[in-house]
Amino acid sequence: MKIDFLPEPELEFGSGRHVDIRFGLMNYGPFDVNNTVAPKSINCGIVGTPETVEGLVDWLERCRGELTAKQSAKPNLFPRFPGFNEHSAFHSTLILDGRLRRTIPDRTLNAIHNKANEDEIVRETVHLFINEFEHLVQSTTVDVLICAVPGFIASLTGSDDSERGSEKNDPAPGRARASVDFHHLLKAQAMNLGRPIQLVLPSTYDPSKRARRARHGDSPKKRQDDATIAWNIHAAMYYKAGGTPWRLVRDSSQLATCYVGVSFYQALDGSSLGTSMAQVFDERGDGLIVRGGPVRMSKEDRQPHLSSIDSLKLLQDALRQYRAVHKTLPARVVMHKTSTYNDEELEGFRDAGHEERIELLDFVSTGRSLSETRLFRHGAYPTLRGTFLSLDDRHQLLYTRGSVEFFSTYPGMYVPRPFAFRCEDGEQTPKHLAREILALTKMNWNDTQFDGGEPITVEAARRVGAILKYVGATDRIAPRYSFYM
Repeated sequence: MKIDFLPEPELEFGSGRHVDIRFGLMNYGPFDVNNTVAPKSINCGIVGTPETVEGLVDWLERCRGELTAKQSAKPNLFPRFPGFNEHSAFHSTLILDGRLRRTIPDRTLNAIHNKANEDEIVRETVHLFINEFEHLVQSTTVDVLICAVPGFIASLTGSDDSERGSEKNDPAPGRARASVDFHHLLKAQAMNLGRPIQLVLPSTYDPSKRARRARHGDSPKKRQDDATIAWNIHAAMYYKAGGTPWRLVRDSSQLATCYVGVSFYQALDGSSLGTSMAQVFDERGDGLIVRGGPVRMSKEDRQPHLSSIDSLKLLQDALRQYRAVHKTLPARVVMHKTSTYNDEELEGFRDAGHEERIELLDFVSTGRSLSETRLFRHGAYPTLRGTFLSLDDRHQLLYTRGSVEFFSTYPGMYVPRPFAFRCEDGEQTPKHLAREILALTKMNWNDTQFDGGEPITVEAARRVGAILKYVGATDRIAPRYSFYM
C-alpha cells in the first residue's frame, strides 16, 4: 500500500495555462480563440412558450455583460461571470434574432398538460418541440437549438440547466410518475436535425421558479448562483457550436493518445442491457460516440461482457471514426471500461489494436465499490483532491473529489469517496494512469467547476446511455458527444 499526491492538472487555453477553467477563460480566452473557424458568433434557435422564450432571451441578453460574483469568503470558488461577448472570456457572442425564435401557444400546451398519462404528456410535448426545431433548421442558419422548457414539463426531465441530475417532483394527483424522460427523449429524437440542443429550465432566469423538493416538505431546491449558472451554460453552448473552450495539456514528448470509454446501457423497458457503446475522446475533449453489439452477462461475476468478435469490432469502429475526423490514428489508446475485462474482451481489443497498427494499449476498469477503503486527514477538511492510494499492482484509489487548494475549501456537501479503478493490462504505471484520470475529470463541458468526480470517459457513459435507450436499434445516431450532453 502506497499513498501519493498528484498536483492539480493544468488545462490549456488560448494564450496560457491554468488549473481553473473559469480563470483560464478570463485570463487567456478559449483554446481556439485565434482559430479562424472558432465560433465568433452563435446563431441560437429558441423554442418555448411566449413566457419562457421572453424570460430566456432577457437573461441571455443580461449575460452579455458581467454578472457579479456570489458573496463568499472563497472568491476562487465563486468568480464573477465576465459576460459572453467578443471582448471577454469566450470572445464570442450569441445571435438572438427574432427570426430564430418559435413559440408554442399556451393553450396548445395546456391541452396536453391536462392529460392523465404523464408519458403521453412528455411524448406529445417533445413532438411539438421537434416540429418547431425542424422549421428553424430548414428555414434559418442556426448553430445551436435551445429548448426553453415550459414550467409544467420541468419536473419530467432528468437534467437541470447545468446538466446535473435533479430530483423529480411528485406527479399530480391521479397520475402515474412518468417513465419517459423529456430531456432524453427530446435529444434522441432531435439527432436527425443535425444541431445540438441545450435545455434551459425556468429557474435559470427566474429563481422563483425553483421546483419544490419531493422529500423535504415545501422547501425549494437549492439553486446555483447566477454567475456559476452563466459559466456552465455558455461553456456548453460554445462547445456545442463547434468551439474548443479548453483542452488537456500534452507534452510534446508524449505520444498522441485517445481515450476510449466502454460501457453498456439498459433497454428502456429494463428487460435487458441491450448494446454496448464506446466514447472516444482526444486531448481536445472532442467526443465521438460508437454504438456496438449486444452484451451477455457472465454467470461468474454477473457483469456485462462482449465476445472477442464484438470487442474487436467495437474498438475498430471507434478507431476508424477517430481516423475519419483526425485523418490519422493515435499512437496510444487508453480504454476505460465500466466493468471488468474478461479474456475474450482483452483478446478482441488487442486484435483491434493490432489490425489498426496501434501497439500501445492500456486497459483500465472502473467501479464504485472496488474497495471500502477511506482516507482521513487532520483538520476540518476532507482528503485532498489528487490523493492517490495504490493498494497493490492492480487496485487503485484516486480522490477526484476532495479539498482543493485553489478553492481553499472542500466544495462538496458530503464526505468524498475515492474513484476506484483497476489496472487490468497495459504499458503505463498506475500513477501515470491516475494522472490521466484526474485530468479527464476536467473535461466535462457542462461544469466549469473543475473538480468533477469522474473522468469524461465514464461521465459520458451515463449521459449517452440514457439517451440511446430512446433510439431504435437500426436508427442513425449522432456521432458527436455534443448531441448527448
